[in-house]
Amino acid sequence: MTYGFAIIGCGMISKFHARAIAEVRGAKLVACYDRLTQLADNLAAEFGCRAYHDLDAMLADENVQVVVIGTPSGAHMEPAVAAAKAGKHAIVEKPLEITLKRCDKIIDACRASKVTLSTIFPSRFHTSVVEIKRAVEAGRFGRLTVGDACVKWYRTQQYYDSGKWRGTWELDGGGALMNQAVHSVDLLLWLMGPVAEVTAHAATLAHERIAVEDTVVATLKFQSGALGVIEATTAAYPGYLKRIEIHGSAGSAMMEEEDIIKWDFAKEQKRDAAIREAAAARKSGGGGASDPAAIGHHGHALQFRDVLDAIKKNRPPLVDGPQGRQAVETILAIYKAAETGKAVKLPLAGDPTLRARKTAAKG
Repeated sequence: MTYGFAIIGCGMISKFHARAIAEVRGAKLVACYDRLTQLADNLAAEFGCRAYHDLDAMLADENVQVVVIGTPSGAHMEPAVAAAKAGKHAIVEKPLEITLKRCDKIIDACRASKVTLSTIFPSRFHTSVVEIKRAVEAGRFGRLTVGDACVKWYRTQQYYDSGKWRGTWELDGGGALMNQAVHSVDLLLWLMGPVAEVTAHAATLAHERIAVEDTVVATLKFQSGALGVIEATTAAYPGYLKRIEIHGSAGSAMMEEEDIIKWDFAKEQKRDAAIREAAAARKSGGGGASDPAAIGHHGHALQFRDVLDAIKKNRPPLVDGPQGRQAVETILAIYKAAETGKAVKLPLAGDPTLRARKTAAKG
């Protein structure tokens, strides 16, 4: 069976979605929609699908089984809920939404309609991440002690000026942390486990006309007792590859962009030399460090394959809705800690207010 895919939101990211869909066996892009009709028309002309100017009409199309949502972050809920109610499976770009209440409405709608929901975190599917996750599950790190995520990227003022929604709490949901570093937050949680408590500082240091932060540093205490740090900025010229570091009493691993750069364990195994050899031979490009359009779509293709397999086998996808919510909750806790100057415990008792997060950006 071939599953018909539709894209909602035909901005820059939609082309990555379209290219990824084209590489997935059993998937075909059949439709697209955008509130700005010209964007939908352009995407349809480039990728050979049908452009809809009415969302309800597209969701009524029997040829559409899976919907990929790439609208601005704070506008994910409405099309996702509409898709679920229409019986369509939903793949939602990161972050799942910008508040926990809106995340929950998406999750609840998909559960009620018994459709599959996945949050787009393609970094989880990179070979290097899979190797580290396998080592964590095998206990090779011993007791996990430190987990760090570092995203020191650069965005020009023109980037923020290019769309009215960029740099706003209402639609972007945050700055460097919510928009750019959310992938690394998800990886850190996946590898280290849930966070129990955070402290943080956030500030807008190098950009104008934005309400959100362009720099944030947070310290973490994981439920396991391990500690960690998240650094995220779009104000580090010229922008550097993102890093993930996992350390424990019996091993350490470091990843730069998609490559493992350190792989050291107290108890050597046969595959370790091959992993280090493969790591030495690979060299990541710049990713999205300085150019948001300089990302690849191979991770998206792998994730779309996983979602299709999950639909066929009636199992949860590797990245489901609740996991997307977990990343958002951790980020909101960091914003609240930055705003209050106090440690914030997780899970959150409520949804931090938009007003509180506006204040956080001034810190």
